[in-house]
Amino acid sequence: MGYEFLSTVNAALNLTCLAFLLNGYRHIKAGRRDEHKRSMLLAFGTSGLFLISYLIYHAKVGSVPFQGVGWIRPVYFVILISHIILAAIIVPMAVVTVLRGWKGKFELHKKLARWTFPVWVYVSVTGVVVYLMLYHLV
Repeated sequence: MGYEFLSTVNAALNLTCLAFLLNGYRHIKAGRRDEHKRSMLLAFGTSGLFLISYLIYHAKVGSVPFQGVGWIRPVYFVILISHIILAAIIVPMAVVTVLRGWKGKFELHKKLARWTFPVWVYVSVTGVVVYLMLYHLV
């Protein structure tokens, strides 16, 4: 059995993480801390599953070159490069943000979460976009 299916699993995990992030945001804006915490922990866990699946996929399949030509090629690489850079940055940001919330350091949690949330959303969205462009656009 090949490992190519994991690219679709990875996109699904990114999309699932995005749903949990948006749900968590909605809950905290409504003052529902317990629901927010649950959603954000699910987002964090989903991201962890994504990371495991992503590493397995790339260890087994390797890199898949983008086949697009013309104007879409530089668009793809701008999205991909920003995604990669921010994906590397979001890992420690998410860990620290979650730990601050878990430990009840809510003011520090809130200060970092204002930055973590939009970066995490961007990485989740662009992960799906990169998948679609790489496997379904061309």
